[in-house]
Amino acid sequence: MPASARRIALVGVSSTFALVTVTACGGDSTSTAGAAGTADKLETAPAAQHLAGVCPKTVVVQVDWEPEAEHGPLYNLVGPGYTVDTAKKRVTGPLVIGGKDTGVKIEVRAGGSAIGYQSVSSQMYVDQSITLGTVTTDAAITGSVKQPVTAVAALMKKSPQVLMWDPETHPDWKTIADIGKTKAKIVYVDGSTYASLLVDKGLIKKSQLDGSYDGAPARFVSDPSIAQQGFATAEPYIYENEVAAWKKPIKYQLLADVGYNVYPESLSVRTGEVGKLSPCLKKLVPVLQQSAVDYAAEPAATVKLISDLVQQYNTGWVYSEGTGTFAAEQMVKLGILGDEADGSIGSFDMKRVAASLKTFAPLIEQSGAKIQEGLAAEDLATNQFIDSSIGMK
Repeated sequence: MPASARRIALVGVSSTFALVTVTACGGDSTSTAGAAGTADKLETAPAAQHLAGVCPKTVVVQVDWEPEAEHGPLYNLVGPGYTVDTAKKRVTGPLVIGGKDTGVKIEVRAGGSAIGYQSVSSQMYVDQSITLGTVTTDAAITGSVKQPVTAVAALMKKSPQVLMWDPETHPDWKTIADIGKTKAKIVYVDGSTYASLLVDKGLIKKSQLDGSYDGAPARFVSDPSIAQQGFATAEPYIYENEVAAWKKPIKYQLLADVGYNVYPESLSVRTGEVGKLSPCLKKLVPVLQQSAVDYAAEPAATVKLISDLVQQYNTGWVYSEGTGTFAAEQMVKLGILGDEADGSIGSFDMKRVAASLKTFAPLIEQSGAKIQEGLAAEDLATNQFIDSSIGMK
C-alpha cells in the first residue's frame, strides 16, 4: 500500500454495499484507443520542448494508483494515436504539449493492482525502464536506505487526503481536533503515516484508531458515528451522488491543514540517476509544469481519457467521469494543484521538505524502518530543473 494510503477498492455504489474486489485481469490483449487524429499529423514542438535526443525514446512514468484525476497532468501529455495495453494496464502515445509532438513517447503505467500494490519506489528499482515515479515525501523517507529517490517536480502542491464525517450525526465537528475530543472511532488504512502524526500532535487518541478501512462505503453508511479517511477530490462527490444509500453531503478537513505537510506523489527519479538524466530533466520538467497548467485550465479531455482507461483496464476500480470532473475542479479550488509561494507550479518549498523530514523521520523510525544516515531535504527533492516562469498565475 502506498504511503498515501489510496482507497484499496471503491466502493460499490449501490445500496447493497458490494465491495468490488480489485484484481488484475489476465490475458495479453492490447487495444488501440480511438484517440482523435494520428501522431504523424502532429506539429513538432518548439526546440525548447523537443525532447528527442536528450530523453529516452519512451518516457516511462509509474504512478501509484489506478487512473484518476490527480494524475491528470501526466495523462494530459498522452497524444493522439495512443495505444492501451489492457493486460499490463498502461497507455503509450506521443508525448505532446500544447498539441505539439515533443519527439518522444510517454508511457503511463497504472499502480495499485497492476503492480501488486507494491510501492512505486520498489517498482522503480525492480524495473530500470521506469524514468519517473510518483512518490510521496514520507514514502521517499521510508525507502531512503534501499530505494532512494529524488523528486524533481511536485505533481500536487498538497495532499488531498482528509478525515471525513457525517454533519448530521456530528453537527459540532468542524475540525479533526473536534473528533479527537470524543471517543469516536477513526476508520483508516492500518500503517498510514498520517495517523501516527495526528496522535503525536495530540489531535486524536491512539485508542480511536481502527485500521480496518477496506475502501467500501458500507461501514460509514451503517454507522455514521465514525470518522473515516478519504480524499477531498473523491468522497464528497461519490457519497453525495453515487452511493445510493447515502446521497447527502459529508464534511471533512484536509490532513494538509493539520501538519501532514508532504508533497504527494511527487515525480521522482532514482537518486543515483539525477546526474545521468539531467539533460533530459532540464527540458522535460518544464514540459511537465506546462502540462499541469494546461490541465488545470481545461481538464475535460484528459478526464475523459482517464475514465476510458478505467473501463478498458477493468480491474474493479470504479471511477466515473463525474468523479474525475469534480476532482479536477476541486484540486484547483482547494489549492491541491497550484503555484508554490515562488509563483511557479511543480516547485518545492525546500523549507517545507526539511520540515517534513524532521516530522516524519522519527515516526518512521518508530515503526521499525531504517532511514539513510544524514538524509537531507536536498536528497529528497530538488528545484534545479524547475522553470520558475511557469505557473498558473
